[in-house]
Amino acid sequence: QVQLVESGGGLVQAGGSLRLSCAASGLTFSTYVMGWFRQAPGKERDFVAAISWSTGSTYYANPVKGRFTIARDNTKITVHLQMNSLKPDDTAVYYCAARPTLYSGSYYDRRNYSYWGQGTQVTVSS
Repeated sequence: QVQLVESGGGLVQAGGSLRLSCAASGLTFSTYVMGWFRQAPGKERDFVAAISWSTGSTYYANPVKGRFTIARDNTKITVHLQMNSLKPDDTAVYYCAARPTLYSGSYYDRRNYSYWGQGTQVTVSS
């Protein structure tokens, strides 16, 4: 049974930092891409970042490039999202997701992800 459990959300002032974590189980990790998405109230769930577990290659949405960093911890089977220079526009529920590396389709498209966590709230105050 696949499980993705996010943690690390909270309330932070603009300009501050947070680190989200996603603990994964039930997957053959080396064959998956792990992604982070976010959904603000009344908006669609948007791509934030992704990492290939096998190669370490990373992918970022333009709004977060240079501010967010995705990384994997092979020993703890955990993916982290370090978020710096946070802005009020970053306020959303953040979701961890996983998809097999060999599936066709863009890593940026939420429809290509098979498994999802329950989400963690990030609120950035101005």
